[in-house]
This record gives sequence, C-alpha cells and structure tokens, in this order.
Amino acid sequence: MDLKFVITEDGSHTLAVSGMNEHYHSVHGAISESQHIFINAGLKHVIDKKQKINILEIGFGTGLNALLTLIETSKLEISCEYTAIEAYPLAEDIYNNLNYQELLNIQDDLFLKIHQCEWNKNINISKNFNLQKKYCQAQKMILASNHFDLVYFDAFAPDIQPEMWDREIFENIFLSMKKGAILTTYSTKGEVKRKLKEIGFAIEKLKGPKGKREILRAEK
Repeated sequence: MDLKFVITEDGSHTLAVSGMNEHYHSVHGAISESQHIFINAGLKHVIDKKQKINILEIGFGTGLNALLTLIETSKLEISCEYTAIEAYPLAEDIYNNLNYQELLNIQDDLFLKIHQCEWNKNINISKNFNLQKKYCQAQKMILASNHFDLVYFDAFAPDIQPEMWDREIFENIFLSMKKGAILTTYSTKGEVKRKLKEIGFAIEKLKGPKGKREILRAEK
C-alpha cells in the first residue's frame, strides 16, 4: 500500500491510503478517536477491579490502540495480554516517523518495542504488558475459545474492506470471547449491527468522537 502521512486535528498522525480514499484514523484526531472508541468505551468499561485482562485487536495498523492500552493498564497496574491481528504490517520508515510517543510524552521507546518485537510470539513489552502480533489475515486467525475480555475491531470501513466484516469473522471472535466480554468498533452500519445481533451479541450505540455521530459497543 502507498501511504501518506496526514496531521489530524489533535496534532497526531494518521496515514492516508492512496487509491482507497481511506485513512487509518479519523482526520479529526487519531489519538482522540482511539482514546474515545477503544479506551473509554472499551477498556475502561470492562476493567472493573480486574487484575488481568485479555484483549484482541483486529487491525493492528499503526499500533496506536496497543500503545494507549499499555499506558492505561500501566497506570492501573493491571496485567494485560494483548493479541493483535495484522496482514499488512507497516514498514520501518513509516512507524519510525509516527508522532504518538512524542505527543503522549512517553520516555521509554515503548512504541518502537511494540512495532519491532517479533511476530507470532508472545513478547513482554513492559512490566505488565505482553504482546502477541499475529501476522495473518483475519479470515485465517486461530483463536482460543472463551479467552478474551475485550475486542477492538478496527479494520478499514465495510465499504472499503467488506471481507473484514464477514459473519464468519465475527462468529470466530464471538466464540473466543468470555461471557460478558465486549467488542467496540467505530462502525454502526446496519449490516454490521444485524450480523452481530444474529450471532448473539447485545449491541448499544454510544456517542462518537468528533466527526462521528455514533459508535458501537457489543456484549457477549
């Protein structure tokens, strides 16, 4: 993919995908969008006195969601096992120039560790944060049953990448989640809501970040 750096409204980078009319994050604010959808509506919603949390991310992308999760779980001294699925990893010259660590005022090279750690292995990134990046297509991912407390579904939009929103992928994710676990995503498209309901999720629409009216949270 041919990628171009874009500065979003909160000063953080996103990446524009040439020829697809698509960005990795909202142009209204990459960090603020991820914080709103995945941390505030997801992580903070399920954390509730947990000492350990298992998280699955569909669409590792820039690594921003993983970085924000590491920051938040470190503050709370919660152990996090983070599994990320990605079929198209960023090149080194791209992730080296993303400005998230600078804007978030992180002293250690945690963001680089997240990107540079070996794929398909469980790697300790910091004291309480282990990361396993799985280099595969979501259609081919193998997930443990009844394992995850939280799922970040952050694939490209259904109109851009419809194969990522197939029912079979959501069924696989559903089986991998514990009872009461939640999935958060930015898409509230009708067909997405219908598939989630048919599989067995209870869904709710929440207020979206700047530039987006609503987001979706689904509970198993």
